[in-house]
Amino acid sequence: MTLSQALVFAVILASLVLFVWGRWRYDLVALLALLALVLCRIVPPQESFLGFGHPAVVTVAAVLVVSRGLRNAGVVDQIARFLFSLGDHPLLQVSVLTFAVGVLSGFMNNVGALALLMPVAVQMARKSGRSASGLLMPLAFGSLLGGLTTLIGTPPNIVIAALRAEAAGAPFRMFDFTPVGAAVLVVGMAFILLFGWRLIPRRRGERSREELFEVEKYTAEVRLPKESPFVGKTVEELEDSVEEDATVVALVRGERRYLVPSSLEALRAGDILIVEGDSDSLKALLEKAGLELAETKEEAEEELKSEEVGLLEAVVQPNALLESRTARNLRLRNRYGVNLLAVARQGKRLKDRLGKIRFRAGDVILLQGGRGQVQEAIAALGCLPLAERELRLGRPRRLVLALGIFAGAIGSVVAQVLSVETAFVGAAVLLVLLNFLSLRELYESIDWPVIVLLGAMIPVGEAVENTGGAELIARSLLDLKGEVPAALLLGLLMAGTMALSNGVNNAAVAVLMGPIAVHLAQGLEASVDPFLMTVAVGASCTFLTPIGHQSNALVMGPGGYQFGDYWRLGLPLSLLVIACAVPLVLRLWPL
Repeated sequence: MTLSQALVFAVILASLVLFVWGRWRYDLVALLALLALVLCRIVPPQESFLGFGHPAVVTVAAVLVVSRGLRNAGVVDQIARFLFSLGDHPLLQVSVLTFAVGVLSGFMNNVGALALLMPVAVQMARKSGRSASGLLMPLAFGSLLGGLTTLIGTPPNIVIAALRAEAAGAPFRMFDFTPVGAAVLVVGMAFILLFGWRLIPRRRGERSREELFEVEKYTAEVRLPKESPFVGKTVEELEDSVEEDATVVALVRGERRYLVPSSLEALRAGDILIVEGDSDSLKALLEKAGLELAETKEEAEEELKSEEVGLLEAVVQPNALLESRTARNLRLRNRYGVNLLAVARQGKRLKDRLGKIRFRAGDVILLQGGRGQVQEAIAALGCLPLAERELRLGRPRRLVLALGIFAGAIGSVVAQVLSVETAFVGAAVLLVLLNFLSLRELYESIDWPVIVLLGAMIPVGEAVENTGGAELIARSLLDLKGEVPAALLLGLLMAGTMALSNGVNNAAVAVLMGPIAVHLAQGLEASVDPFLMTVAVGASCTFLTPIGHQSNALVMGPGGYQFGDYWRLGLPLSLLVIACAVPLVLRLWPL
């Protein structure tokens, strides 16, 4: 092993540890890895940021924009409208939801497909009187399986297609992934529907807002007497008077009621305040401010809503503005005009002080505010509304036009008239020019952490190959070629890729494992196609943990899942994918 190889392996090992640790976001870790290799003179400085212009990076960004345009046109919501009409049978709900998200994930970002159908699944579960935990894990796994079916379904496929262009002179085409991906999707769905759903732990999850948050237990109606020292002071001064968290969510003055009152609103004697907080916070506020308990209302939640103001649940998405931050730091009322009423994690309401809770991906939050303001706040904070997302039904002509642009992009790629990045960038520009989405929505729809991750990791992956590191790893695997058949070698490659993807972002895994697959094929004097296809399947099948893929993290909170719940369904599903995919790859892509 040369010094340069040792340095590359040391940087990659450190990066993998940081990826799994999760303290720093994966895009930052990728940039650190790239900078380390530049400082070590392994990646030339003039080439350090060429990865951001790589076709795979451009394609991923363009596909995300086109997906947002289709969503704005109402294409996906037409499907959601149909799903609401299904019956209450749990097996029917699981099967149709999993099939729908699988098909959508083949033609748009799989996380986006999940985000669109997850509120539908939550509503279906609530109407049926069951926990959403039985629907959300199959939905997440269905989005992962569906992403396998086309070139644009998931970033690893795009990365692998670009690697194939470098190794064999031409990239994988749009539907080259379909035979293997569709077969794995069908087999995986069949397993989930026939056996797998029994393995899903029945957690409390998202049953209803009333059960999950129990607002009435955390609100009190108090009166401000004229002798209170806070007469004439502001709402903010009252809330800041105690160390515990207590939020004034409504103010009643005579015949008028102010929901989400301004923090600068001056208090008057006789004002009735509806205060939200735990028992210790409410007790401290009563004693400090000299407040009096007023008549208790039985329908506490209804007191916090009106035609203009409402309550809205949302789930914190991975890489959201909220993630790893606290409500106190974000100053939600002053900046966004909303109150944070409660936070639930893994199906249970957190009883910690709201201002000091550090949000995690998958947390479910309950916000109160003006209906327009709360929607804007959720979008700005990077959260996904649950169960109350309004459907965009769209106009028929607009639907046809949006679908026509999308079909035109796919058709031009299939006919090899345009490269995939050119076709989808063109489709994205057309959707903007035809007002399917604004320029602001264009930039908001791009998952920038993934773009930075890919742009930084592509030079790192090239460094593994240029220093001979990929060849070194491949040679160690080639030592087994006389002892094990090629099918078993592919199975080991897929299993290793899967294992890595369950702790590391799958796009990064594809970047790292792709060159190894190429050198392994070259050492066997075989086609690179089956080896690259094996890596593509393994990189996207991350069923064992909630941190391996954004889809898994997104359903964790609403489903009430625990970290160890995923492997119960994910482990047998992973083994089934290997048993199904490897023979299919060898048959369709011979050595």
